[in-house]
Amino acid sequence: MIEIRPIQTHDEYRAAEQLQRLVWGQGDLDVVPDHLLITIQKNGGLVLGAFEVSPGDGKDQPVGFALGFLGQTPDGRVKHCSHMVGVAPGHQNQNIGYRLKLAQRELVLAQGIDLITWTFDPLESRNARLNFHKLGATCNTYLRNVYGQMRDELNVGLPSDRFQVDWHIATDHVADRLRSDPAGTSLRALQAEGIPILNHALPMQREAQPPCGRQRLLPGDLPCPPDEVLPLEGDRVLIEIPAHFQAVKSADIDLARAWRLHTRELFETAFAAGYVVVALVLAGGSHVLFEERRSYYLLKKDWTPE
Repeated sequence: MIEIRPIQTHDEYRAAEQLQRLVWGQGDLDVVPDHLLITIQKNGGLVLGAFEVSPGDGKDQPVGFALGFLGQTPDGRVKHCSHMVGVAPGHQNQNIGYRLKLAQRELVLAQGIDLITWTFDPLESRNARLNFHKLGATCNTYLRNVYGQMRDELNVGLPSDRFQVDWHIATDHVADRLRSDPAGTSLRALQAEGIPILNHALPMQREAQPPCGRQRLLPGDLPCPPDEVLPLEGDRVLIEIPAHFQAVKSADIDLARAWRLHTRELFETAFAAGYVVVALVLAGGSHVLFEERRSYYLLKKDWTPE
């Protein structure tokens, strides 16, 4: 059984340090230390833990955590800045991250705050699915190279571009999204309505003879950004990203960099024109592994959650 609650003891804070190393491959210089976690918790911020409860021995094993603190919007409104949500390998894909976000929302609402923001890599399809499809967040802010050259295993080698996500936690839009797991709109239905895909990804040419006896992702399995994109027009558009960006990065760092620069230009242009990301749409069917599907952001023009 997984229990979500605020972290309380010194041992639990130190376990949160170790979780950062496990989830992101962080070195000691990049880990948020226990004394800072304690200070945040005691001064209006939140440090939540996900614990695997073992009734037999009474010991709760930390398997995930969330870290956030108070901040301000540019116009002076108080908000909650969600800085980290991580789940240990072996416990991922079990809705633990989703449950941490729900607990975070309830506690922030109890503080009288109605906005939570965070950043994430817009090329990480699985995270995007959680943020937009399950939580009902939105985005119209693209940030270039926010953290500079990062040193952890997931981010090394690329500019640290990020979406800033806005989660308006007191709106009907979010409440409706959380009330049940939405089926989502299919790509086929959106295309039938005439909504264009601005940047159809192209397959790279497959190697004629892969290395003997080695199982790896071949270049022919990797999506490549197109040289030309459709004009940005209409009230809704779709933008494609790789479904499994870490696989692209592991196989071809230059291709990963090309995707970063390609989508950077697309999103910055779209946001400047008044478009807002409202969903991530998957194509490929439920029988296909998540990483083998195709991923598309759905953007609406001049849209706000209510």
